[in-house]
Amino acid sequence: MVVEIDNNSGFCFGVVNAINKAEEELNSSGKLYCLGDIVHNAKEVERLGNKGLKTITHPDLENLKDVKVLLRAHGEPPATYSTAYKNNIQIIDATCPVVLQLQRRIKKAYDEGIELEKKTGEKPLIVIYGKTGHAEVNGLVGQTNGEAVVIQNINDLDNLDFSKDIILYSQTTKSLEGFREIVKEIGKRKTKGNFEYYDTICRQVANRMEKMKEFAKAHDVVIFVSGAKSSNGKVLYEMCKEVNPRTFLISDEAELNPSFFKNADTIGICGATSTPLWLMEKVASIIQQQGRNDLE
Repeated sequence: MVVEIDNNSGFCFGVVNAINKAEEELNSSGKLYCLGDIVHNAKEVERLGNKGLKTITHPDLENLKDVKVLLRAHGEPPATYSTAYKNNIQIIDATCPVVLQLQRRIKKAYDEGIELEKKTGEKPLIVIYGKTGHAEVNGLVGQTNGEAVVIQNINDLDNLDFSKDIILYSQTTKSLEGFREIVKEIGKRKTKGNFEYYDTICRQVANRMEKMKEFAKAHDVVIFVSGAKSSNGKVLYEMCKEVNPRTFLISDEAELNPSFFKNADTIGICGATSTPLWLMEKVASIIQQQGRNDLE
């Protein structure tokens, strides 16, 4: 049995940067707070927790003072920075550069819309294609004082006011295909006014999708390793399963099942942008140790 780990899987740059910043501080002081899970993978959160990283919520932040808090790659709305300033909290900002640039673009568009409204009485509707409640999306909506409309799929377009000018952005980890479908449908429904759209999907994420499809096709069985909270993981897993029905989703090695590997000669292991390489290597090691005969 041949077991191969996908070279294009694993942490994206933003996650690597956040974890490096966390470990640097933990190695220095042994204690650091993180606003939300640093990455949507329970095993990695547990590993860093053992080093002294404590995950907190936004209500927790309100009650903390004079501490250091890491902001993860997903980014945060302006209100978070205001709370930190008020409570004398030192921010270690690990917002992904791609996300930060998008936040700035949306803030600029919103501010320009406010000025336009003063002159004309109308301002554009800012729309974000993304997952409602996702940490990155919350940060993006925060740039518009909570006014941006989030759409998760084509059905949500029924909630838009198409009489207004529309400016569309995307959460950085959404699929290009999904974004293009949204653009096409808005274009059909828009009968008057302007429609601007910006492909703000991270190319490191988007480019790995096609490569992962090829990887999934090239193996008899695919083991997709991802945390339950990872929206990126759900998208990539479904994509792999579409091209290879023998794709199985697990969160760690304990969920491996012998039935997965029946009559399989090649096993591919891949994962989300939030899946650590060490975890995929552990899964590969378990499969290799047990061998094909033990798994049938």
